[in-house]
Amino acid sequence: MAQSLVESILNIFGGLKTIPFGRELLVFIISLMPILELRGGLIAAALLGVSPVKSYIISIIGNIIPVPFILWFINKILDWMRGRKRLSKVAKWLDKKVEKRKGSIEKYGFWGLVLFVGIPLPGTGAWTGCLIASVLEMDRKKAFLATMIGIFMASIIMMLLSFGFLKNVVG
Repeated sequence: MAQSLVESILNIFGGLKTIPFGRELLVFIISLMPILELRGGLIAAALLGVSPVKSYIISIIGNIIPVPFILWFINKILDWMRGRKRLSKVAKWLDKKVEKRKGSIEKYGFWGLVLFVGIPLPGTGAWTGCLIASVLEMDRKKAFLATMIGIFMASIIMMLLSFGFLKNVVG
């Protein structure tokens, strides 16, 4: 699923590949995005032929940038969205996502958040992990540290998959 979504984004924004640092910019943008995050960024990097070291750094930076904003502001944003007729459906959808996924983080705290962010499975990652940590009112500094550890864990796993397995299958 992630690979097909990444390929779709690459097709839509394919013109960026022609500008200097365009391939790197695509990797960065995909790494910023919810759902795809660095997982998608590293897949995109492998598909675009960006060097492993460069893509690793770009993907991590792209995935880290939204984290403090999510941890510090998402509850205020969700409260605001719940009060808006058109946005309340999105807020309800996010609330359901949190309810569905919060068990392991709630039960295991810091290490639950590390594993939730760090094991690259559908529906996990820094965006969702930070959203759940915020709703559970975890200590923000601990949640930030757990998310960082999880991002580095996921980046190593995805580097091996994207530049090892995927490169052999696609390339």
